Amino acid sequence: MLTRIVRGTTRAAGWAGIVCSAVLVAACTAQASPSVVVTGAPNPSVAYLAQGQDLHGKLLFKPACNGFGCALSGDSTSFLSTMTWKTWSDTEAVGTGIDKIDGCNPNCAAGPIYSVATVITLSNPVRVCTSSGPHRVWTRASFRFPHGLPTALRGASAPLNPWVFSSLVSAARQGCAS
Repeated sequence: MLTRIVRGTTRAAGWAGIVCSAVLVAACTAQASPSVVVTGAPNPSVAYLAQGQDLHGKLLFKPACNGFGCALSGDSTSFLSTMTWKTWSDTEAVGTGIDKIDGCNPNCAAGPIYSVATVITLSNPVRVCTSSGPHRVWTRASFRFPHGLPTALRGASAPLNPWVFSSLVSAARQGCAS
């Protein structure tokens, strides 16, 4: 009898693991695509958001950031989600949506994620070079949180504002080889 219960429990746990894996895979692959991803020749007069501040990753133009969102930070502590863009010009982009911010307490791997309504302004585009050619990317993000920040994200724990994407600024200083 005990063996039958153990087998049943093991079988149920196995199915639960399969179901959890399937849900995880579906969630990871169901992230909606941004409005435009640079795949061909870049438009030199357009500035793009370097997802995760990674020039070797996706360069996004007016991204909706549906699903879990678009990585704003390279360390996965900030994601933009459900974005709508009021302005996207050659000098600034202004959008509203959700900033999913990792509270990093007790550490970033185990910290809670806070979904905070935000108005973000991207600015200071610079010219950088990638394997697909030269592009202009945003290097600064300024935030306005219309409903404020959760208590856990105030004071010394507050997100950088404005946030300068120093790795992209450094890449721009490298210049593009002719």
